[in-house]
Amino acid sequence: MTSTSPRPAVDRAPGLTPAVTVAIVVTVLAWASAFIVIRGTAPYFSGGALALARLVVGAALLSLLLIGRKWVAPTRTEWLLIAGFGVVWFGGYNIALNIAEKTLDAGTTAMIVNIGPILIALGAGVFLREGIPKWLAIGAGIAFVGVVLIGIGTSGGGGVDGAGVVWALVAAVTYAAGVLMQKPALKRLPAAQVTWLGCVIGLVACLPFAGQLVEALQTAPGAAIAGAIYLGAVPTALAFSTWAYALSRMPAGQLGVTTYIVPPLAVVLGLVVFGEIPALTAIIGGAICLVGVAVSRRRPVVLSPGRA
Repeated sequence: MTSTSPRPAVDRAPGLTPAVTVAIVVTVLAWASAFIVIRGTAPYFSGGALALARLVVGAALLSLLLIGRKWVAPTRTEWLLIAGFGVVWFGGYNIALNIAEKTLDAGTTAMIVNIGPILIALGAGVFLREGIPKWLAIGAGIAFVGVVLIGIGTSGGGGVDGAGVVWALVAAVTYAAGVLMQKPALKRLPAAQVTWLGCVIGLVACLPFAGQLVEALQTAPGAAIAGAIYLGAVPTALAFSTWAYALSRMPAGQLGVTTYIVPPLAVVLGLVVFGEIPALTAIIGGAICLVGVAVSRRRPVVLSPGRA
């Protein structure tokens, strides 16, 4: 005789509270918008100068979040993790992304950069000992197929710039490496403190581009300067804060896969801002991305005791 208890529903991913969900949505929307703003702003700044401008604004705004909060002294290991995270993600990622978008459209760049979540999931399984659950692997694979279709659709059927692709791949690798170094630092340290330190360290790493930034600010139109400020305020100060909040409360691999939503959003924003009309392939790819994200968040159904 079977148990009369109801069959449990499929659980949500660990840590997916309403607050974490909001943090993920804000992060994804802000980072999707960054691809568009960089595309419009990059022609007026070098890759390093734009990264420096973004980090100056971001560090200034993030410092406001530390007012009145207790400072937790990092250990030597935590300092190494934060330094690596700041140089690699805040510094290297931003420079590589800016250079890539000088020759690649926003949708294609987003597609290539979003190889990162696969690297994060694999790295988290190996280095952070999170494991690679079956549904995470399946969802990542499905979503990556969607991202590839988006790239095919947004490339317009022609070739893409080889150097731009290389820089986008560098951005993907530095993005994944940064997340894998940030996650352990968030175990004990406050998310706001870790994010601010990473941004400041990235800023220091980009100081050699200060001269280029000064020259660019003298010639860049007001809209381009406003774009640089936006990149520092929203995709950096706001989105990196909401990302750190979510990352401190859920596995890195599962959180990383949610950013597969960024490419379809970048395509839609590209249509609105630049008048780019997505190909049918890109639309299909965006839908597949969403399916992949949904699948990645599944957990095995656990039958109640006594069920035959």
